[in-house]
Amino acid sequence: AALIGYLIFSKEAESKLHPIKISITKTQGIISLSILAILLIGLPIAAQVTTNSYVTIFDMFFRVGSIVFGGGHVVLPLMEQQVVPNGLLTSSEFLAGYGMANAVPGPLFTFSSYIGTMINGITGGIIATIAMFLPSFLLIIGTLPFLSELRNRPSFQGILAGVNASVVGILLAAFYDPVFTSGITNGVDFALAAVLFALLRFWKKP
Repeated sequence: AALIGYLIFSKEAESKLHPIKISITKTQGIISLSILAILLIGLPIAAQVTTNSYVTIFDMFFRVGSIVFGGGHVVLPLMEQQVVPNGLLTSSEFLAGYGMANAVPGPLFTFSSYIGTMINGITGGIIATIAMFLPSFLLIIGTLPFLSELRNRPSFQGILAGVNASVVGILLAAFYDPVFTSGITNGVDFALAAVLFALLRFWKKP
């Protein structure tokens, strides 16, 4: 998607963008990206060597949190593959937590708290939540010092356009499997989903 965006959309890039004023230095950015890289490489190794359940939870959610682009729904299939086939949660428990995470205010990443708690109690929930959000903070601190320069490059704008478009496809795929395939199993389910969608979309019911 990035390559296609670079080839197709770079020509349509905006010539001038407003600069972003931040107080983070490039040195701090490099340190933050270095920590991110070290954790991405070191955590899977530590999880294999120690076989500690808390390290395993931290590694699992840190990796999932590090590849999010465009919202938590993008990594929903990946999260399911991490916990359901391994027997940490049943498919029903996973979808029940996904439904609850959508029903409460806040980002979908709160879903990690539910999964961590189901796997290893309150402590597991706290570790999973920290691990899920930490990569985002490291990425923001690491990339913001360089963003103003990058945003003015047509090639970078084209790459972002391509990646953003691909995220829409990933979201549709995540909506279909596991959400649609698990929740809509017959005509009655489909009719109920259609009515609820109409209430949300056209009648603006909460």
